[in-house]
Amino acid sequence: MAHDYLAGFGNEFESEAVAGALPRGQFSPQRAPHGLYAEKFSLTAFTAPRADNRRTWFYRIRPSVTQGGYTPLATPNWSSAPLVGGMTPPDPLRWSPPPLAAGRDFADGLVTIAANGDAATQAGIGIHLYRADQPMTRRCLVDADGELLLVPWSGAITLTTECGELDVAPGEIAIVPRGMKFAVDPHGGAAGYVCENYGAALRLPERGPVGSDGFANNRDFLAPVAAYRDADTPFEIVCRFQGHSFRADIDHDPFDVVAWVGTAVPCKYDLRRFNVMGSISYDHPDPSIFTVLSAPSDTPGVANVDFVIFPPRWLVAEHSFRPPWFHRNVMSEFMGLVYGQYDAKQSGFEPGGMSLHNAFVPHGPDADVYAAASSAPLAPAKLDDTLAFMFETRYPLRLTRWALESPALQDDYRACWQGLRRHFTPPA
Repeated sequence: MAHDYLAGFGNEFESEAVAGALPRGQFSPQRAPHGLYAEKFSLTAFTAPRADNRRTWFYRIRPSVTQGGYTPLATPNWSSAPLVGGMTPPDPLRWSPPPLAAGRDFADGLVTIAANGDAATQAGIGIHLYRADQPMTRRCLVDADGELLLVPWSGAITLTTECGELDVAPGEIAIVPRGMKFAVDPHGGAAGYVCENYGAALRLPERGPVGSDGFANNRDFLAPVAAYRDADTPFEIVCRFQGHSFRADIDHDPFDVVAWVGTAVPCKYDLRRFNVMGSISYDHPDPSIFTVLSAPSDTPGVANVDFVIFPPRWLVAEHSFRPPWFHRNVMSEFMGLVYGQYDAKQSGFEPGGMSLHNAFVPHGPDADVYAAASSAPLAPAKLDDTLAFMFETRYPLRLTRWALESPALQDDYRACWQGLRRHFTPPA
């Protein structure tokens, strides 16, 4: 059978099997031609250099998010990598806020959700939840495996470190350098998310063509001032090393640093200070435009982990689909919600909840969001009282058995495929 072809290597091609099916002048119109669904396929990270960036926009009869509900298939001739706790399905996964045990301090109240890479080779991340309603009295924690990024969603905490103290509330984040001793004292009950970064230290991303200002500014990160405690009282040090926990007793308070100077310091940042950039003409931008912090890998433009937020902002893009589009991405995306409502998930995604879209797992807006955004008047609109975030990593995330078996994982989530298939119907 004879076929037509497009010649060349590394070119940007375009093709349509039905005349007029390809939008002109933009990628993500509010309504794609012929009632089709726009879907982005990203073979590289959004931030890969232009010469290396690979992506294709599809305009299809049904979005790929309707495909799923996978079950294990025996493939004896294929080997699989060791799993953290169980077999993570290649489906979109979503958890309600899981119940965590009460009566614990921060060190005992940590629960691991997912991980990738390896602390020993200094690549990848761990993702944890914490609930703490007890202070770390005469106790401290030191993580020799990774740098910690704390994202509270309920209750404020005081973070005591060797450099001094930080007060951190929901809407703020804190960074504790790898190997630094610290303690967490909740103000009442507190809960949040933790990213344990095994790779290169977090840093502010380059601004590129944006220029010298915008995004997160250096001046808004706050480091503690020196403060010390001089007490000859018994103290316990909990050390996290190579994925295991150890303890040791000492006879004095370890927060006895009277003065310090250096660049390896803890800090906090108020996410309300982030200067949001976005489209002021057409199309929803890649979420990388909302990157607060990034830990690079050995591949330029591809992060070991990015910390991305979705804060209050104006939506003004004309003749465009404004929420995040349907997408399949080489990066893996773990999302959480600090407060408010995420614009692509108007129900079933609560503060303290989570979602996971691993590498090339199709995902996108819920059916009701898609229907509303496809026909909404496109006057300027302000998203207020909302703060969602994403840990985005180049490596697939493997769930722990606790996360897979948690009652908070919506057991009927795969049943939503029926709803998706019912709502995302082929065009007439």
